Amino acid sequence: MRYFLDTEFNGFGGCLISLGLASEEGDQDYYVVVPMAEEPLPWVAQHVIPYLKSVPTMLYNQLDPIAAAHDIAAYLRTDPEPEIVADWPEDIALFCRLLQTGDGEIVDVTNIRFHFLRTPGFSTARNSKVPHNALHDARALRDFVLSTER
Repeated sequence: MRYFLDTEFNGFGGCLISLGLASEEGDQDYYVVVPMAEEPLPWVAQHVIPYLKSVPTMLYNQLDPIAAAHDIAAYLRTDPEPEIVADWPEDIALFCRLLQTGDGEIVDVTNIRFHFLRTPGFSTARNSKVPHNALHDARALRDFVLSTER
């Protein structure tokens, strides 16, 4: 199955703040917030931080990076061939970086494929129900991609 990925991070090259995966089937979404070790940039403080909890209560997770890595691995473990789809390279980089739990250590994941998809003219923020919330932005990407495939 495909999982559409979006992340929020603290500016260009900044740390991961939240990660959302919108499943292709739409009933198995995932969302996690990772507490920041640094102060958010002003734009992030205004446009991202206030919306972190704007997801259904049952989907809201706040976990430290290592716990989040293990949680994502457990979430994907039931799928023998997950494909992560993203429209921004940093989303894939932050996802992969999160899976690393230490020097030379990675959580127990296998067979993950990544698909970087250019989406000229499409903006997750403009099409999201809650702009700059990783889960809502991932859902917007999913809806866009699935609508173009029909």
